[in-house]
Amino acid sequence: DCLAANRIYVQRPLYDRFCAAFAHRIERLRTGNGLSGEADIGPLMHERAVKKVEEQVADALARGARCLAGGKRHAAGPLFYQPTLLVDVPDEALIMRDETFGPVAAVTPFDDEAEVVARANATEYGLVAYVVTESGARQARMGRALDYGMVAINRVKITGAPIPFGGVKQSGIGREGSRHGSEAFTDLKYLCLDVA
Repeated sequence: DCLAANRIYVQRPLYDRFCAAFAHRIERLRTGNGLSGEADIGPLMHERAVKKVEEQVADALARGARCLAGGKRHAAGPLFYQPTLLVDVPDEALIMRDETFGPVAAVTPFDDEAEVVARANATEYGLVAYVVTESGARQARMGRALDYGMVAINRVKITGAPIPFGGVKQSGIGREGSRHGSEAFTDLKYLCLDVA
């Protein structure tokens, strides 16, 4: 899913409790055939996608990350990967710099707002960022400071027909949906007519 959170930054005082609760939820996910109606996680799209996930997980672990859940292929088949939680993932890890498109969450702590904004913006991608905070002032500051085409605050559903969907940097140019998206498919013409 192109809208999935690739990097998850958690404020340090909440970090351990968040990671433990997240691991517990991940371990309860069911992997299998998405058409069965009983699976939460289905297969990846092809072998290259599985290998990319494996490479990113191995790289993160080699750089000091810890795996709290999953971390390998799933017995359901060759294109299935276990829902995985990596914690203490350093910013230099591949998974923190490249899109994943797999069932892996990379979590790392942060200490203050300026730090997390700088780290979140330190990527060539910029489709969507998610912010969870009760502070209205922080919502406004981070919404402006994050260099992304879309910022969702205290929610995960961000798309819909009236929404100008699109990113910045290497995540695209322009928008789909809304009048802003429609304008990309029109030609503007200026007509100057002297009727005298």
